[in-house]
Amino acid sequence: MAKQRIVVKIGSSSLTNKNGGLSLKKIQEHTAAIAKLKKANYEVILISSGAVSAGFSDLGYPTRPVTVSGKQAAAAVGQGLLIQAYTEAFKKYDITIAQLLLTSDNFSNEKQYGNVYSTLTELLKRDVLPIINENDTVATDELTFGDNDMLSALVSGLVHADFLIMLTDINGLYDRNPKTDPSAKRYDRLAIISDQILKQTKHESGSKFGTGGMKSKILAAKTALSLGVRVFVGTGSGEDKLNHIIDNKGDGTYIGEHLEVNYRKQKQWIAFHSPISGKIFVDKGASEAIINQGKSLLPAGIKWIEGTFEAGAVVEIVYDEQVIAKGQVNYSSDEMILSKGEPSQIAMKITMGTRPEVIHRDRLVLSMEEAYHYE
Repeated sequence: MAKQRIVVKIGSSSLTNKNGGLSLKKIQEHTAAIAKLKKANYEVILISSGAVSAGFSDLGYPTRPVTVSGKQAAAAVGQGLLIQAYTEAFKKYDITIAQLLLTSDNFSNEKQYGNVYSTLTELLKRDVLPIINENDTVATDELTFGDNDMLSALVSGLVHADFLIMLTDINGLYDRNPKTDPSAKRYDRLAIISDQILKQTKHESGSKFGTGGMKSKILAAKTALSLGVRVFVGTGSGEDKLNHIIDNKGDGTYIGEHLEVNYRKQKQWIAFHSPISGKIFVDKGASEAIINQGKSLLPAGIKWIEGTFEAGAVVEIVYDEQVIAKGQVNYSSDEMILSKGEPSQIAMKITMGTRPEVIHRDRLVLSMEEAYHYE
């Protein structure tokens, strides 16, 4: 039986001391818990924040910086200190670690996305613990992944994880803010993330040292569910905390039941990361074939094209003013304009192409609304 694969995400609030600096005591506790998880024959990937917290004091900042340049400078200093702390802590358990610093560009570029997958796969095969953080020092948008929340969901999907554990300073998801409303009730289990739950949750981070906030975690959880990964959001203490969470004894909220969707790598890239180069507008027959019958998109069902793109580009498929799917095209926009509405054999003669499909089903993903029907 294959090992279960667990992604553990630890946010800034779970790594810092009362002054916002990196807490070595907390690092050691997390390390002990991960070591115990690996000893129980689980594969583990760690998504860890904490670079800014580790580095700001060495730069002379009295508190955690608030400007983008200050955070990036602190991350540049702190990332080495953070990975050094983890290296020393895991050495006690004879665990070798590896560092990966990622940005959103690594996900939007198809080749780099594949390289991330290959690297993680090889590291896990070698029983190495990958530790992943956003590369804040070069990120063009401030805190792109929301304190690594969305990053943890995307990595979980990429490696086909069985479970994503998101450790934070609040013990789960509540219908109202438990810090300001004593009558707030916790959700112990959620089958799905509904629009109602999203609307109930504000963006603000629960901790002055964190950047994600509970809304960021809910959005990340919804993404993880769509990729077939169950999620836990909550807290814990001691070296047994991760094992307790996996044993359904965690202090938090368990999210996801009966998950079946599990996109392979190519479809994940199309669904979540690929840049959109144009639109293909289709008729009712093509729409029904794509949504209900799992068919490819053929030239006969195309009404018109929007945008200029080459073969290999990713485009949206639109019916009745709604985006129903995305896919990677076999033909350029110019070729589609010449062949739209035609049977495949005629279209292939017009374009001198070799493929009957404009978008093959293996390169096509339904929109989230069409695919999952969450509500």
